[in-house]
Amino acid sequence: MPEPLKNSYNQTYLERLATSIKLSWPNFDQSKFVSMVMDEQWESKELKARMKHISMTLHKCLPLSFDQVVEILLEAGKSFGGYEGLFFPDYIEQFGADDWALSVTALETLTQYSSSEFAVRPMIIRDPTKMMKVMMSWASHQNEHVRRLASEGCRPRLPWAMALPEFKKDPRLIFPILNRLKQDGSLYVRRSVANNLNDIAKDNPQSVLDWCSANIGQHPDTDWIIKHGCRTLLKQANKEALALFGYAESSSIMVSSLDIKNPVLNIGDDLLFSFGVTTSQGALRRLRIEYIIEYVKANGRRSPKVFKSSESDYTQREISFQRKHSFKQMSTRKHYPGEHTLSIRVNGDIKLTAIFKLN
Repeated sequence: MPEPLKNSYNQTYLERLATSIKLSWPNFDQSKFVSMVMDEQWESKELKARMKHISMTLHKCLPLSFDQVVEILLEAGKSFGGYEGLFFPDYIEQFGADDWALSVTALETLTQYSSSEFAVRPMIIRDPTKMMKVMMSWASHQNEHVRRLASEGCRPRLPWAMALPEFKKDPRLIFPILNRLKQDGSLYVRRSVANNLNDIAKDNPQSVLDWCSANIGQHPDTDWIIKHGCRTLLKQANKEALALFGYAESSSIMVSSLDIKNPVLNIGDDLLFSFGVTTSQGALRRLRIEYIIEYVKANGRRSPKVFKSSESDYTQREISFQRKHSFKQMSTRKHYPGEHTLSIRVNGDIKLTAIFKLN
């Protein structure tokens, strides 16, 4: 098994951090800091808890004013990037509430080494209009990490982060930032814009559809954002989203056969199946072909999961597919025995369903 991410915060890492802090503040007690971090509860703490524990311990071991500590952290932060360095912006989040201007400057700098996407969210909740003006300025920054922060930090449903309930209800303050970044030269930034749209679509689908309708076809980079940002709507078979990408009504499309090669299989096996798609017209044209498995859950009920099989323009009248789907146990999906269903969906419409049994 891969090494748990939390173990990136080991004694070697903490000693290197302590050495870096001491270079900026010679009175820093390195051994005291490391021992306080690696206390009796250290082993039981997960990644984010360890990160917050480090920032809290820094506060205890740096008995200085906030502006003095920020100066030290900005210098040390240059050497600690990636997710491991998240405790630097976390410190600003925890202890910078009374110095808005300095906190904003610090987060803008620190995100260029790690990411301030979590730390900006309490500031948004405290004063959405004021903070979104700051983030609007970040959307024009020369550094791609800062531009990404402008979008990533205001995602309504950012994973691992506190939600933004006000933006889940009304996302209007987000769209000016997305407009500024919709043709950004960095894929890193554009991916964040798409993820932000996808977040918004879960609570305000019509707002996203309206924005996409107004912007599609204007620039290839924006079109990529729109397609990626509508992925949840497409999986939900939203008809307006499907039409936006040219997936027409599918009454002339048929699934001619659905053959499950092993209708009884064991947990750990691959489900093997094939199916054919045909049309009563001259050509199949643009199709989004998906298969849906209704998994048996622990309580005996079924829960559907959508998987994309194919997405293309087809000039032929019929086409066949062979697919396999793993039923190995995973940390993200636990399988249970019972009768499952497999359905083939074309352009949002389920065409054929079959049953198979998992032992």
